[in-house]
Amino acid sequence: MPTSTVEDYLKCIYLEQERGAGQRVSTGKLASALGVAPGTVTAMMKTLTESGLVTYEPYAGVLLSDAGMRLATRVLRRHRLIELFLVEVMGMDWSEVHAEAEVLEHAVSDRLLERIDRMLDRPSVDPHGDPIPTDCGAVDRVDHPNLLACPLNAKLRIARVTDQRSDFLRLLERHGLMPGRYATVESRDELAETVHLRPADGEPLRLGFHAASRILVETA
Repeated sequence: MPTSTVEDYLKCIYLEQERGAGQRVSTGKLASALGVAPGTVTAMMKTLTESGLVTYEPYAGVLLSDAGMRLATRVLRRHRLIELFLVEVMGMDWSEVHAEAEVLEHAVSDRLLERIDRMLDRPSVDPHGDPIPTDCGAVDRVDHPNLLACPLNAKLRIARVTDQRSDFLRLLERHGLMPGRYATVESRDELAETVHLRPADGEPLRLGFHAASRILVETA
């Protein structure tokens, strides 16, 4: 069985590959995401390569192998189902479940996870709109535009929030910008790098381009 550290690395590689459209992930990016020294990442890449979980090329980066991909999606499935369980059943706020799921994802058994999945009626997304892999490892990838690329003055449904920092999620909740809610992008200021947004259930606000890029939407 993989250790929790191995699972953390595989999940991190998977998420960085997803953000990079399947490209190799640099050790520097992994070190930053995991909060460890680059040398520590390099040592782990050698271990994961020997285990057949990744393909690693110095100075080029790392990719998950088929076996690594299967393990990574299993960890991600546990993480996202736990997040939803903590929100829907335990009544926790969506801004605080990520840290809890980071711990519990390594401890929950497949039997318990199946019970959670059935209790939640086989959900497809977690509280942040992230897709939940199936028990076979399939992931439903939908290419939603973010607030920088969506149409102006159209009714939009918030589909996914990719930044799960607690303070950012609380900001979105205060303004009614959680997944399933609606909003309209009224304008974008390229010089100021801001988006003028009117939530259906909140007051108008301006978001910087960086924050706006973390909110994915679909036309309602």
